[in-house]
Amino acid sequence: MNHYETVFILNPVLSEQQIKETVSKFEDFLTSKGSKMVAKEDWGLKKLAYEIQHKKSGFYHLFQFEANADIIAAYETEFKRDERVMRFLTVSLDKHAVSWAERRREKLKAKSN
Repeated sequence: MNHYETVFILNPVLSEQQIKETVSKFEDFLTSKGSKMVAKEDWGLKKLAYEIQHKKSGFYHLFQFEANADIIAAYETEFKRDERVMRFLTVSLDKHAVSWAERRREKLKAKSN
C-alpha cells in the first residue's frame, strides 16, 4: 500500500451538515475500498488566491491515507462527479513526506494541548 494525501476545497455556500456529509462520503469511499485513513484535518473556510467558479473562498479539507494505487483513479472520479467539490489534488507521498507529515501532526497536537 502506498501513502497518499488529498486536499480538496468545498463550495463555501454549503451548510455545516452538507460539508460533513461530503467529507464522510469521500472517507467512506476510501475505507470501503480497503484503504486506511491515517489523518483527517478540517482547515476551515479560507480565502482563495484566485476565484474558482466565481467564489472567493472555500472550505479546505486534508486526508492522509494508505491505499492501493488502483483505486486512486476511481477516487478522483468521485471528486469530479461531485458538484460540491471546487478543486482537489491527490499526491503520492514518499518516505520523507510521510515522516514530515507525522512530525507536523505531532507539533499540531502539542500546540493544541
